[in-house]
Amino acid sequence: MKRVDMASSVVRLLRFSSLRNAHVPHGSVRGPGSARRTAVTTSSGAILPKPKKTHFGLIRIALVVVPFLYVGTQISKNFAALLEEHDIFVPEDDDDDD
Repeated sequence: MKRVDMASSVVRLLRFSSLRNAHVPHGSVRGPGSARRTAVTTSSGAILPKPKKTHFGLIRIALVVVPFLYVGTQISKNFAALLEEHDIFVPEDDDDDD
């Protein structure tokens, strides 16, 4: 029972600290880590400019992820071959047909 109470109090504390740190003055826009604008007008009533849009976001992600996945695959394959060559980790051929 105490673990649940302690977990809920930790969640409440984290929520409170995030709400306290999330205060943005009127007329400003949150940083690049946030996709949500908090204001569309300044305190004088002027409309803020459109937010900057990142074009080709998925293509950029793919251009980074795919090469690193390929390099990681090659490293893993070569390391597995090295382990098998030196008989460090060799899977045994167990016949379960008994």
